[in-house]
Amino acid sequence: MSRSKIFLIGLVIVVVIVAGVTLRRGKPVAVAAEGVKSALTVTTVRPEVRVWSERVTASGSVTAWQEAIIGAEIGGLRLADVLVNVGDKVKKGDVLARYADEMVLNGIHQQEAALDEAKAKFADADLKAQRATKLNESGVMSLQDRQQVETVAKTAEAQMKTAEAKLEAEKIRMGYTRVRAIDDGVISSRTATVGAVSQTGSELFRLIRRNKLEWHAELPEQQLQRVRIGQTVIFHPADGQQSVHGVVTRIAPMLDAQSRNGMAYVELPADKSMRAGMFVQGEFVLGTSDALTLPQSSAIMRDGFAYVFRLGKDNRVEQVKVATGRIRGERIEITGGIGADAAIVGLGAGFLMDGDVVRVENAAADIPAKAASSPAPRQE
Repeated sequence: MSRSKIFLIGLVIVVVIVAGVTLRRGKPVAVAAEGVKSALTVTTVRPEVRVWSERVTASGSVTAWQEAIIGAEIGGLRLADVLVNVGDKVKKGDVLARYADEMVLNGIHQQEAALDEAKAKFADADLKAQRATKLNESGVMSLQDRQQVETVAKTAEAQMKTAEAKLEAEKIRMGYTRVRAIDDGVISSRTATVGAVSQTGSELFRLIRRNKLEWHAELPEQQLQRVRIGQTVIFHPADGQQSVHGVVTRIAPMLDAQSRNGMAYVELPADKSMRAGMFVQGEFVLGTSDALTLPQSSAIMRDGFAYVFRLGKDNRVEQVKVATGRIRGERIEITGGIGADAAIVGLGAGFLMDGDVVRVENAAADIPAKAASSPAPRQE
């Protein structure tokens, strides 16, 4: 037999031996592969107790705390000047508009002249009354003549007082030619037009008193019973700005007969993100309570229910149905289904099925339950 044939036969024998050994060693691996799915790498977390505020969400309109109507207190005069516009801030007593005052000024001059005339007549009548008194004492003048002189004097005095009152009225009318702000605030509406001749009582401006706004929140009966005066209300502006905090100032004593809803009135701070007429949503802070929480990535929604994957023996996960509650930031409250000592899959939960074997990347599953729950709850 040639040397090449002997080498070939030897090579075949070596290949057969190696193949046999490989088959014997690979048989258990093949069985495991048939019974176990491919492992996924995940992280695990434990539920964490945090102190969360209890909140009730409601919607409603933002309105002016009080909107004052500023109208014309004098009629028949031409509006000569308008000094403010919508959005202007004013102080109590500031002049908002001016009427042409020539006619009123002329009336004042007339009443001043009439008052001077009345004073002169009264002075003359009073002097005659004094003379009549002296003559009556000497017996020269009769009682009837003396009473007649005194009556003339009293009539002249009454006419003088009437003239004084008319002059004062004209001065008041002169004051009405200046339309003034009745309080501090912001002009919310303007109908005054230069050149217009308005009638008494015509609306010229509207003023948001003290620039204060309030939110009218409509709440169902059950939720309204939990609201108290002085509670904080949190608003989250849509543009991502910092949240705004209001305070409950009043609660309606009656409910709507049709909807059975009631109204809560919330005072708002001066903030650019809040404007009268807006329809916003707010959260009433009713108190605080402990919440068993997990990252939102741990809870997945399937068929309308929330589930988490709990890590068990041999790194096999179990799909557990849980009840959820409040949500704060990236965490969600778990109100039922698991305990505080459970090891729950965090990242990667959305790719798992019940019974899958996983590879745990972190060591959260080995943390004892007592160690995981020992820190004091965080308040949020």
